[in-house]
Amino acid sequence: MTGTHGYDAFEGAGELLRALSAPIRLAIVSELAQGERCVHELVEQLGAPQPLVSQHLRVLRGAGVVRGSRRGREIAYALVDEHVAHIVADAVSHAGEGASPSGEPAAGRTGGAGRPASWHAVGREDLR
Repeated sequence: MTGTHGYDAFEGAGELLRALSAPIRLAIVSELAQGERCVHELVEQLGAPQPLVSQHLRVLRGAGVVRGSRRGREIAYALVDEHVAHIVADAVSHAGEGASPSGEPAAGRTGGAGRPASWHAVGREDLR
């Protein structure tokens, strides 16, 4: 996987992960996994100010994660690809694994180098 062809996939994945890097964007994707939502619905569900939600929707749209379609006077946002919802759900689930109620990693549950035991080594063949 040393050729530039394979590296391009990592570039795209990196862009996607950068677009998802803000907690509010993860929350927006989680909400949109349940179906289309207008900005006011996201504001209500997330308890975040409308300008902030709109700003983060703009980032997600720019990254090709969500799309908007006109619904009367409003724009309804939806996920472009359901895979993103799975990525977010898995990330949220993983973040909750091995954490104690204080938020510190649970003692004795590391897989070396400070990684949680649930992480596994990925071989070169797994990346194809």
